[in-house]
Amino acid sequence: MREIALFLIFLPFISFFSCKPETGNNTDWSHYLGSPLRDHYSPLSEIDTSNVTKLKRAWEYHTLDSGEIQCNPIIVDGVLFGTTATCEVFALDAETGTERWKFSPSDEKSYLRSRGVSHWKEGKDSRILYTYDEWLYALDAKTGTPIASFGQAGRISLKSGLGQNIEDKYVNSRTPGTIFKDLIVMPIVVSERGKSASGFIQAFNVKTGALAWVFRTIPLPGEDGHETWPEEAYKHDLIGGANNWSGMSVDKVREIIYVPTGSAAFDFYGGNRHGENLFANTLLALDANTGEKIWHYQIVHHDLWDRDLPAPPNLLTIERNGEKIDVVAQITKTGYVYVFDRETGEPVYPIDEIPVPKSEIEGEAAWPTQPIPQRPRPFSRQTLTSKDLNSYSEDYDSLLAVFNSANNGPFIPLSEQPTILFPGCDGGAEWGGAAVDKEGVMYVNSNEMAWLFTLSRTEDSEKYVGRSPGEQVYKLNCSSCHLEDRSGNPDSGYPSLENLSSRMGREKVTNIISKGQGMMPGFPQIRGLEKQALISFLLDEEKVEGPIIDNELALEEKLPWKFDGYNKFLDSKGMPAIAPPWGQLTAIDLNTGEHQWQIPLGNFEGLSGENSAHTGTENYGGPVVTAGGLLFIAATRDNKFRAYKKRSGELLWETKLPASGFATPSTYSVNGKQFVVIACGGTKLGTNKGDSYVAYTLP
Repeated sequence: MREIALFLIFLPFISFFSCKPETGNNTDWSHYLGSPLRDHYSPLSEIDTSNVTKLKRAWEYHTLDSGEIQCNPIIVDGVLFGTTATCEVFALDAETGTERWKFSPSDEKSYLRSRGVSHWKEGKDSRILYTYDEWLYALDAKTGTPIASFGQAGRISLKSGLGQNIEDKYVNSRTPGTIFKDLIVMPIVVSERGKSASGFIQAFNVKTGALAWVFRTIPLPGEDGHETWPEEAYKHDLIGGANNWSGMSVDKVREIIYVPTGSAAFDFYGGNRHGENLFANTLLALDANTGEKIWHYQIVHHDLWDRDLPAPPNLLTIERNGEKIDVVAQITKTGYVYVFDRETGEPVYPIDEIPVPKSEIEGEAAWPTQPIPQRPRPFSRQTLTSKDLNSYSEDYDSLLAVFNSANNGPFIPLSEQPTILFPGCDGGAEWGGAAVDKEGVMYVNSNEMAWLFTLSRTEDSEKYVGRSPGEQVYKLNCSSCHLEDRSGNPDSGYPSLENLSSRMGREKVTNIISKGQGMMPGFPQIRGLEKQALISFLLDEEKVEGPIIDNELALEEKLPWKFDGYNKFLDSKGMPAIAPPWGQLTAIDLNTGEHQWQIPLGNFEGLSGENSAHTGTENYGGPVVTAGGLLFIAATRDNKFRAYKKRSGELLWETKLPASGFATPSTYSVNGKQFVVIACGGTKLGTNKGDSYVAYTLP
């Protein structure tokens, strides 16, 4: 008892020293999303509610390779580190925006997505950890040159701990790794269709690049969770995924890393993976030193809707019944927030297992219940009726006909009949994440978009007779997103591939097929004659008919059902079929589970008059909250950067950006002056391209 009493006496001091940042100080933004807690919070207060209207542009840095930039830059000791639209990494003087160095691992321009970099320091050894394609690089933070002692010539493969037969599978990373002591724990992106890699959680030594530990999210026989899959699921080529792609948070005092995972692959049909499918769609609490599981909570059982957990959880302290509780809060695409005790995994608010519909699809076995928290209140609408359709649209009657013919409601499995997915496949919440302040309030932006999904029976190979080999490969791998006629669905984010030869050459098409671009994964498994035939078909060079190619990668075709593609529920002019708001910003008091305020985020500029105000828009990127009482956010399609009063949601300041800022801003101080910076890349939601980072400060 004496030992326990002494521990409790000294715990505040232990916590104080353990929580000191590894690098920088309170003037920095030295970690992705602000800190290892992923709280999006800054203690800076020079810019506050009384003077934010005086903000002026301090500098603008042009990356010279325009396109979507999702980066949340970090700032360490007066140096800003970020990434470009083509995944180069750079360092700037954070006060002036002057470039210090830039690094690219390839002469090819590869439009992979990158949300930033990680920083580690020990003595004079200061490193930037950064991903490109399947590789994790360690760079000298002062010069940008690869550190030769890290892996092989400064890089290691993110496939290192994923098992055998991984060479031809797609693996990438879009989100910075999480630093803990001398380890970096890495998120990865894998294919969500056939022949997907397993999304194991891997930790690497920051100094050497050596693999330190692996947690298998699709367990082996004898491991916890194996019983929630078919017996041989762990070695089946049609089952993979269950990866963390969105990033993690870490409690350095308790030495626990919190890992949200995504869906299993294939993600819209699970007839070959009956069971709950642990540890897909799960919040994992792992020992950060060893990767051993401490506790877990599965947020979607046997996912059939691609409801992957989209952002790192927030670590914060709340007060319940007069008691302080350290919690982990996980936002979701469904618009719910799940709040757990950090140590035990016990839900802070009751969670009910509610009955959900059965699947109409032969061979599918949807899980009979799904967990829904009683609190906090959801931050997105959960149901739609015909009264929720867009009365501004000239196509109201046809929208009503589609609505009445579709399945509609939460957790309805996909079928041949259209199913309305709402909130849509991009949330609810997305990868930008939520901010939390020291009072226990969460600030989260959300999308309010309905999507229409269907499944159809897999066609027999005889139906490909008369098609050229390249068209066959296209049909098997590409048509679900870009449609059979290559017309695409630009309103849903899938461009047309018609007349592609007028926009791209063979080299660029080859690069995109292998490595991916934007939200499209790479298809390294399409190779040899299959790849050449596909490229010729896309460039309208191939006219030869022949038997179907033995496309080993088209494993999805061996399943009895296939996904018919991503389609937003829109009218003929591209306007949302449902009534606004189409994007929202919500303040949730996690101490009580109640909303403090909720407002539309952004304005839809396609409407006229008073209709254009306060509609909200789809949005990508997250908020930042400060001790100055402010919330900063860009994210919207209307090119605006805004500052709100965090206590009320009152708009205090806004400015027009050179391109939409689909990223999370950062705030920092240099020489006593506070700055706020945002990446402006545009391209999503039909917006113009940009190539800049813009910083603002007080005059």
